[in-house]
Amino acid sequence: MAIEFRSVTKRFPDGTTAVDDFSLVLPAHKTTVLVGSSGCGKTTLLRMINRLIEPTSGEITIDGESIGDRDPVQLRRGIGYVLQNAGLLPHFSVIDNVATVPVLNGVPKKQARARALELLDIVGLDRALADRYPRQLSGGQQQRVGVARGLAADPNILLMDEPFGAVDPIVRKELQTETRRLQRDLDKTVVFVTHDIDEAFLLGDQVVILEKGAHIAQVGTPDEIIENPASDFVAEFVGVERGSRALRPRKTAHGTVLVDAAGRTQGVLVDDTNGAIGAP
Repeated sequence: MAIEFRSVTKRFPDGTTAVDDFSLVLPAHKTTVLVGSSGCGKTTLLRMINRLIEPTSGEITIDGESIGDRDPVQLRRGIGYVLQNAGLLPHFSVIDNVATVPVLNGVPKKQARARALELLDIVGLDRALADRYPRQLSGGQQQRVGVARGLAADPNILLMDEPFGAVDPIVRKELQTETRRLQRDLDKTVVFVTHDIDEAFLLGDQVVILEKGAHIAQVGTPDEIIENPASDFVAEFVGVERGSRALRPRKTAHGTVLVDAAGRTQGVLVDDTNGAIGAP
């Protein structure tokens, strides 16, 4: 399902303009990543899709239908939503956390719990964890349960709000890999919010770099943005000029390596035919 923002603005009662005249199409069956510094409006944009936040003006449509015409509760039950800290119900077991939305949608509890077990398999969790409670899980396990719950109603749209920000770097990489696999397997329309440009480039088919007020600094594929940054702001944000992507070759005794602006080795320059270029 394609999502479209049409001249959407959000002003809060304190006078803050979180989103200022935002227009963009988020293509169906692709992952769109909204990335930017804290306070740029990316989470506000995400939460307007399932009407947790209502726009001040403008319109948001899903496959051409205005979400403003839909019952917000029913809308939310048909959209998966994964939070940073999983947002699990502490007094529900893992299996009942995952089954929550299907049960609310009228699916018999036995059927919903059977589907929940299948989803534990899909997100890479042992079924032996099904009867545990959130407090008995690691942070990474909790996030996987959160993803399973987001998928439980088989939504066409999955919203992910900085879902891996609270876990350690090793677990974060594992969860990023799982997210890429899930998107390949399940073919959802995913909207992912992060402040980490590396995560954005890893996961995004379409990456939207935002400035304050949700003004679009650039939108494109990771390759398009790295190869042709639209402004000095974008070049600096993604690290093209001085960061880890500003790579240059350096010859060593064993071949040619690529180093970043700080002189740290980031990889080996490889010739597809002859192996590492410069290697003896």
